[in-house]
Amino acid sequence: MKKVSVVIPVYFEEKSIHTLFEELRKMESGLTNLGLELELIFVDDGSQDNTVKMLLDLKKDRPETRIIKLTRNFGAINASKTGLKFVTGDCFTIIAADLQDPPHLIVEMAEKWLNGSKYIICTRNKKRADPLMTRIFASLYYRLIRLFVVKDFPKGGFDMAMWDKEMLPYIRDCSKNINRSLYAHWLGYKAEIINYNRPVRKNGKSKWTLGKKFNLFLDSFLGFSILPIRLISAIGICVSFLSFIYGIIIIIGAISGTLAVQGFATIVTLISFLLGLVIIMLGVIGEYIWRIFDEVNQRPEAIIDEVY
Repeated sequence: MKKVSVVIPVYFEEKSIHTLFEELRKMESGLTNLGLELELIFVDDGSQDNTVKMLLDLKKDRPETRIIKLTRNFGAINASKTGLKFVTGDCFTIIAADLQDPPHLIVEMAEKWLNGSKYIICTRNKKRADPLMTRIFASLYYRLIRLFVVKDFPKGGFDMAMWDKEMLPYIRDCSKNINRSLYAHWLGYKAEIINYNRPVRKNGKSKWTLGKKFNLFLDSFLGFSILPIRLISAIGICVSFLSFIYGIIIIIGAISGTLAVQGFATIVTLISFLLGLVIIMLGVIGEYIWRIFDEVNQRPEAIIDEVY
């Protein structure tokens, strides 16, 4: 039998584990009807509640389930990539434990995979009532992604996807701190699309904070686009050109005696503006340098404590 591998990073999910496991068993029945075997790989990302204990209890009912416990919280992306090291299936996917991405979609993706698609994505319909700031941030983010990074990236983005094992080395061995969805799309494989309505989270609180969204924004642009550096160069050229023109005007005015001495407010404003630009530019350059440093020092992305 061909095998579908499902990697599930979990972090403080004791309230949703039982419901998740029930949905996964239903999904497994659907895969069985397609003649497919299921490989379940849970990665505990340093939970301090009873998540691991509950997973071990559920493992008694499904002994072939694999549970990987990390030493501490390394983040969902690194936890997912750790799980990918244990994938042995013919195709694979990664889903969140909060059930906002319904497991039954795995069966639909598997059908398309059996029909020859190597890369299937599930795009979200715009029917979910998210907070206003979340909608504004998401809309701006995806517009910028499509404009400057990947032109054909789905307008509403996606989190859930299925990849053929041919793509496993690329997804598993990609650089640290990277937007997996954007990276997978960047590889150039033609995507088969499934549309769905994303349900509201029923248990617990989302760990997807504003800070994590901002980090994703930085990783998306600094990891895939040279635009920030070129923008810095363009701003520097423009400011230098304007400063040169302004200097010529000042010299001509001083020689001809037609220009009054500039006031204190003007000087302070120009200095503040230019220093602000310099600080921003140094910050962007620093972000690039940190990513280079983080890549070359070869620190592990995650440390495995135990494998059950």
